[in-house]
Amino acid sequence: METPNEKSLFDSTQLLLFIWTKRKIILIATAISMVGSIVFSSPFFIKPKFRSSVILFPTTNSSISRSLLSEATFENENIMQFGAEEQVEQMMQILHSDEVRDRVIKKYNLMDHYRINPNSTYPRTELNRKIDENISFSRTEYLSVRIDVMDEDPQMAANIANTIGDLLDSVKTRMQQDRAKKALAIVEKEYFDFLHYMNAREDTLNKLRMLGVLNYDAQVERLSEAYGKAVMAGNASATKIIEDKMNILVQYGGIYTAIIQDMEHDRLALSRLKTKYEEAKVDASQELPNKFVVNVATPAEKKAYPVRWLIVVVSTLGAFLLSIIAVILLENLNRIRFARYSESTHQ
Repeated sequence: METPNEKSLFDSTQLLLFIWTKRKIILIATAISMVGSIVFSSPFFIKPKFRSSVILFPTTNSSISRSLLSEATFENENIMQFGAEEQVEQMMQILHSDEVRDRVIKKYNLMDHYRINPNSTYPRTELNRKIDENISFSRTEYLSVRIDVMDEDPQMAANIANTIGDLLDSVKTRMQQDRAKKALAIVEKEYFDFLHYMNAREDTLNKLRMLGVLNYDAQVERLSEAYGKAVMAGNASATKIIEDKMNILVQYGGIYTAIIQDMEHDRLALSRLKTKYEEAKVDASQELPNKFVVNVATPAEKKAYPVRWLIVVVSTLGAFLLSIIAVILLENLNRIRFARYSESTHQ
């Protein structure tokens, strides 16, 4: 009796012998596949594509005014600091936005470049599929973002990759400035309304000064002293003049004092509001890059697709294995047919 190991060894040997007897068929099928893969992976059938890449680091979401003009400094508002994971996610979202895609399509006329018929049933769907095949964005392990562009023209691939990197800045800046301009409009209105209010208060003070109210406390003290002297001297005309001035102080002194006290607080408030207004103007009008560029895209010298040696190797190995399976199946089918024929003959 044969042991299981001996039977397995025998079956393996029989299989190898069978394959050896069919070697010509297997080798011919493998050779045909190899030649076919070499031919059909050539540039005549598959247009070669070139890859260009841009690698970017995001910056922090810092306000320009607070980073550069504010006296108070914060670590997370340092414009020289690299962004964290949150900024990477924001960058990825912007890169996938329709605005970036549409501006690239328009600038490079990708509908025509990818040879898509605009009168076809679904031209936009086909264009988006081509873009997804040729343009990709990915995060790296170092919290940077990589932009990869594949194209039949190496210069076009580099141009598109660099343009997308530039669009990241312009789109994010546009989003930030849209918000900053609305904030500026609010602060600007508050500042000029308050400035108008302060000017009106100054006009009131000027009118009171023209009436003779200059320094209420000091004037009351001096007029009281002068009034006493005039009464003691019996100077009726001087007494009348002083009384008139004191009546004016009595009538307008309280208003003057209240305005003066309020003005001290209002000037501080106006100063703070002016600072906010100046900061808002900077944020709404000035721009800073939203990325650190590690690598700019350059035209590739060697194609990245297709990898012909890989296609040939995979096709050849696949054909070799399939031909072995095919001859085994055919041999088993022939045996089954022969067995059925023998049974019918004996009957």
